[in-house]
Order: sequence, then C-alpha cells, then structure tokens
Amino acid sequence: MPGDTFAQPLANRFAFVTGGTSGIGLAIARGLAAAGATVRVSGLTDHEVAAATTAGEDAVRLDVADGDAVEAVIGRLNRLDVLVNCAGMIRRGAEHEADVFEQVVGVNLVGTMRCCTFARPLLARDGGSIVNIASMLSFFGGGLVPGYSASKGGVAQLTRSLAIAYAADRIRVNAVAPGWIATPLTEALQADEARSRAILDRTPLQRWGKPDDIAGACVFLCTPAAAFITGAILPVDGGYLCA
Repeated sequence: MPGDTFAQPLANRFAFVTGGTSGIGLAIARGLAAAGATVRVSGLTDHEVAAATTAGEDAVRLDVADGDAVEAVIGRLNRLDVLVNCAGMIRRGAEHEADVFEQVVGVNLVGTMRCCTFARPLLARDGGSIVNIASMLSFFGGGLVPGYSASKGGVAQLTRSLAIAYAADRIRVNAVAPGWIATPLTEALQADEARSRAILDRTPLQRWGKPDDIAGACVFLCTPAAAFITGAILPVDGGYLCA
C-alpha cells in the first residue's frame, strides 16, 4: 500500500457523523478529517449546530428518532463513504419509567438502525463503512440505566447482524465500545474522588480515556487498514472489560 495512503487513508472520502457536534462525536469527526475525509456532523438542536458551525464544522440539525428527518438529511448527500452513529442519550434513574425507556431505546438503537437503513444505498456505491458507538454497558448491566444498557446491548447485536446483511454490498459494519471517557457527561464522576478512584483501580491503564482515544479507533475501522474487519465490537476502555 503506498505511503500516502497511510498518511491520508480517507482522502476523497465523505463521512457523516451523527451526534458529532461535541464530545466523542466531535473528536471522531475531527479524526476523520485529519485522515483526509470531508466530514459533515449532526446535532440535535439549533444551538449545537450553530456552535459547531462557528467552530468550523459542516453541521446540520438532526433528530435520529425522526424517520422523515433522517431520510431527508441523508437523502441530500451526493455520496457517502463513512457513517458513524454517535447520536445517543441517557437518563439515569428515569429509565425505569416505560416512556423514558422507550425514548432512550428509540434514539440509541432504533435511531442507529434508521441511519444505517437510509445510508445503505449510498454506502453500497463504493463499498463504504459504518461504525456504531456501543458501550461497556453492551456487556454489563446498569441498574440506573436499563434503557441505555438495553439499547447499547442492542447496538452490539445490530452491528453483528448488519455486518452479515450488508456484506454483499461491500459495506463493513463495526462498533466501538468506549470505556470511561473524560467528557462533560462524566464530569460528576471525575469530580467524585471515591467513584473516580474505583474506576481507575479497575482500569489497568490507570487513567480516564479521552475522546481522541475513541476517535483513533473509529478512524482505523474506516480505513483500508481494516479492510478485512467487519462485525467487530472493539472495546476502547484501557483494559476495564478484561480486569
């Protein structure tokens, strides 16, 4: 493989990252751009989109729970080589209420499936790649977050299933399962000395992950270096899962 393919492995490729206006999603989008891709991100609100646009991102508003909106946003794309499904939600404590449970599953799992479905024809044109965002809770239960845990377990199984279903279209489908990542969503845990220490004591690499750690794994899965990888659920957790 030529050296410049390693330097810019996603040159002349177009990527779409849902939930890409902040946190892990934004890090993934910037990682894909650094690898040479042209990237568009989506955010849930006008405020998120405006902030991302001001920061130089190509951003659109999208609620992945809205099927018509997903069809319209993806339908406006001229081409698509990479889809990263990073849009998600969590409602700690409230997910034991059936309507909240349904809402969380609707965004995290059904939203992921919806984006894959509408993106498939575009991705099939040149053998594209999908990366879904799973979680450590794809493997463990979460007493406060039954909806989130169920949805992320579902994302793992959806990834394996679509890897089989989309293989004939030369579309690879993989997932990354982040461990404990330092983002605004985990600030309370990071600030709680006892809870943070319990997390670090279980993590062999003895640190919180960074959004860029997830971005690196996602970019790899989208490049020719991962051309024979599909149906994989890649933990990026500092060893938390195996400890």
